[in-house]
Amino acid sequence: MIPYIRRAAALLLVLLAALLVNTARLQVLEADELDANPANRRAAIVRYGQPRGEILVDGRSVTGSRDSGEQLRYERAYKQGPLYAPVTGYASQTYGTTLLESAADAVLSGTDPMLAPLPFWNDVSRAQEPGGDAVTTIRAAVQQAAYRGLGGKRGAVAAIEPSSGRILALVSSPSYDPGVLSGTGKPVKEAWARLNGSPNQPMLNRAIRQTYPPGSTFKIVTAAAALESGVVTDVDAPTDTPEPYVLPGTRTVLPNAARGCEDASLADAIRWSCNTVMAELGVRVGLDGMVEAAERFGFDDPGLRIPSGVAASNFDRDMSVDQLALSSIGQFDTRATPLQMAMVAAAVANNGEIAYPYLLDRTTTSGGRAVDRTGRRSYRQAMRPGVALRLQQLMVDVVTEGTGTNAAIPGARVGGKTGTAQHGVGNAGTPYAWFIAFAQADGAPQPGVAVAVVVEDAEARRTEISGNGIAAPIAKAVMEEALRAEPQRP
Repeated sequence: MIPYIRRAAALLLVLLAALLVNTARLQVLEADELDANPANRRAAIVRYGQPRGEILVDGRSVTGSRDSGEQLRYERAYKQGPLYAPVTGYASQTYGTTLLESAADAVLSGTDPMLAPLPFWNDVSRAQEPGGDAVTTIRAAVQQAAYRGLGGKRGAVAAIEPSSGRILALVSSPSYDPGVLSGTGKPVKEAWARLNGSPNQPMLNRAIRQTYPPGSTFKIVTAAAALESGVVTDVDAPTDTPEPYVLPGTRTVLPNAARGCEDASLADAIRWSCNTVMAELGVRVGLDGMVEAAERFGFDDPGLRIPSGVAASNFDRDMSVDQLALSSIGQFDTRATPLQMAMVAAAVANNGEIAYPYLLDRTTTSGGRAVDRTGRRSYRQAMRPGVALRLQQLMVDVVTEGTGTNAAIPGARVGGKTGTAQHGVGNAGTPYAWFIAFAQADGAPQPGVAVAVVVEDAEARRTEISGNGIAAPIAKAVMEEALRAEPQRP
């Protein structure tokens, strides 16, 4: 009898050992695979079992959490959702995360190990920390001015502090309420279908994910290239440019909206936006020189992140001479995001240097301890300081006596450039109205803001589209708010 007991005991020990080995295999070797299995809802239950951390603007939360009473308990809520949607993105239990909700997801959801009080604390305790906060660089008053200015029209605004790269406003219109996508179930799926099916594309972030022909605002890049290369040495000297101007190698005449562009100087060509002069200067600089100049401003860079990814603005590297002429005035295949054109204005304002633009100032624990901070860093040297100073004055002349007078601000030095960008087959589409600018308050040591505005006003009459008439007043309102006393930074 005893031998049978011993054999049974040995078998039980073997089975126990096998059970322990299998448990270890599941908990150690296959843990990651099991966690990632779509059928495993435990991770989702834990993730949504506590409120998500907050996204802050001017120290105040623009997000929240609501208790759904469901298995995935806490859903994301948004305060003034359409206003801040291009900043926050959405955090959906059904469709995932986008924009800042995605870039700062580990902190906001409480899964970032840096939130723990001690290294490896969460691995030992198996606990999840409360969601941390994401502090943005956005200034509420500037954001609101941009949103009001667009007034529901399709378009976008991007505003930057030139010296630091801090993004002060990022608006896309028309917008949407991210809160309608937060939870699960039929209403969320219906909202998703409705938003994605809308011809106005409210979920498209036009400020950083849509590229447009920049039109005459690109002439600032061409002017910088002409001055950097020595093609122009005196901004007030005649350029020996004919009118009418025939695109090289073609019979196509390039028109001017302004008068007096024949043999105009670079200063007059910028002030009155002469297509002929700027196209010819681009040709004289040459393809290689224009490509190099555009890339110094950030064109053709697919790696720009703020921390969300930014669509690459385009300047073709291979073109015929007539195509180069059109590209030099922001047409043909030249395309730019509003953020990119704000960077062009910022480069001029900041003596030729572009500070890397950023939207996330820092992340913190729920108690306010800093987890990570974004520091200022240089992005590109777009031009020499002397060239930037000359372009500053040319842009100021645009506002004081040229095509951009609607952007003038009493008590501030404002420089700008208008643009009316043709698009569509045979340029049949209603043009886009552009305005880029910078502003410096009287007595301030440096410009406080650079801005780009683009408006796709399909309802306006074609003859009424102009950067000065439609886009410049929006830029003015944004810059006025940006120049007001800035809140103290923590």
